[in-house]
Amino acid sequence: MKRLLLILLLTSALTAAAQEPLYLVNGKEVDEISSIPPDDMESVEMLPADEETIARYGEKAYNGVMVVTLRYDTPARFPAGESFDAYIASQVKWPEEETAARVVLRYTVTPEGRTVAGDELESTDSRLRRRVLKALEEAPLWEPATKNGTPVASEGVLRIQLPEGKPLPRLPELIWR
Repeated sequence: MKRLLLILLLTSALTAAAQEPLYLVNGKEVDEISSIPPDDMESVEMLPADEETIARYGEKAYNGVMVVTLRYDTPARFPAGESFDAYIASQVKWPEEETAARVVLRYTVTPEGRTVAGDELESTDSRLRRRVLKALEEAPLWEPATKNGTPVASEGVLRIQLPEGKPLPRLPELIWR
C-alpha cells in the first residue's frame, strides 16, 4: 500500500504541473527521479509552491519541491566502469544473425555486494534469459549502498536487448471481422 501511495504521489505530482518541481533526493538537488526504483524510496513529500517553500529553497521552488528520502545515503556502485546493463550484455553470447530478444528483470544488490535476480518483468526468449541469469550470477561484486555508514540492500532493473540495435520482431496480430 505504501509503495502504491508513493507511485501515485509521484505520478500526480509530475503530471499536475507543466513545469517540473525542484527535486531533492537525500537533501541533494537532482534533475530527475524517474530512474530511482520506488522500492528504494523511504518517503516522498511534495511541498507546495508557497511563500515559505520559495523562501526556504529559492526561485527553483516556484513549481513546488519534491523531497525524496531514500532507504540509503549512498547508492550502490558497480565497479566495472560501465553501466551494469552494458556489462551484462557484453558477457552474454548472442549471435548477430539470431532474432532480437529482450530480458527485463529486477535485481537486488545485497549488503555484501552480490547481485541476486528478482522478478522477471519481461522475457522474449528463454535462451537469452538463461544466459543473462548466468552472467548476473558471475558478475563482480558491487560496492553496496550504505545508510549511516552501514551497507544495505538496494534494487535495480536490468534491461538487456540483443543483438544491440536490432529491433524486436513484431508480434502477430489477430484481426476480427
